[in-house]
Amino acid sequence: MEEKLPPLPGSSKPHLEKLTLGITRILESSPGVTEVTITEKAPAERHMISSWEQKNNCMLPEDMKNFYLMTNGFHMTWSVKLDENIIPLGSMAINSISKLTQLNQSSMYSLPNAPTLADLEDDPDEANDDQPEKPHFDSRSVIFELDSCNGNGKVCLVYKHGKPALAQDTEVWFLDRALYWHFLTDTFTAYYRLLITHLGLPQWQYAFTNYGISPQAKQWFNMYKPITYNSNLLTEETDCFVNKLDPSKVFKSKNKAIIPKKKGPMQPAGTQKGPPVSSSSKSSSGSGNTVRR
Repeated sequence: MEEKLPPLPGSSKPHLEKLTLGITRILESSPGVTEVTITEKAPAERHMISSWEQKNNCMLPEDMKNFYLMTNGFHMTWSVKLDENIIPLGSMAINSISKLTQLNQSSMYSLPNAPTLADLEDDPDEANDDQPEKPHFDSRSVIFELDSCNGNGKVCLVYKHGKPALAQDTEVWFLDRALYWHFLTDTFTAYYRLLITHLGLPQWQYAFTNYGISPQAKQWFNMYKPITYNSNLLTEETDCFVNKLDPSKVFKSKNKAIIPKKKGPMQPAGTQKGPPVSSSSKSSSGSGNTVRR
């Protein structure tokens, strides 16, 4: 059984501060951000990692082993407060070793001769030379789910040369909801940094696709830009439809101190036009006396 400790607000322990690369301080200082929470998890034991490797006939990369020996999975969330309503927004997650399961390659339906994921293979002629060879749903690749992305797709650890799978054959890819593959990084460490620096913003993985993130997600990107923000990753076609919001104005406190208006300087009597000033308006002058020339 996976040991799960109660959630901690922010990063109150030194090892959590190192694990999150100090991102909690950045979030807590951002306008409107509240409830920055990390679910602390106990480290995985070495025999759990060995059992996983033997069961799946795959060797975990060394950086993934070190990660699981420090924490058996990762889950960090944060919310924003809008009009007294708390809205969950950011989510960063990596499955524990027990939930690092292979993508289901069986039939999608219980009917005979039903289609499988292997039937969705792309035409080899459609391969993109700018990216590495895409993973395959058949036995040519072994695919494990790292993060379900809250239903927006799946981040996967991919062994590209089947079983027995070697640690140096791994890459991290994003599988979108249309079951198309998009390359993210070639190591787990690089992906973890990518996850942290994008603050777990909704649909951030789609910034690495050809069609980019949705207009709604782009609004959040404009308010809470990732640390390594690259505007070229966002398509410019819909920029004219996106409101440029200033977080400091959106989350401005309603309880403001009333600042009294300053009285303007009195104009000299000689420069005033029209009838002479009545006695009721004398209070607007500094001493009430006429100006001598």
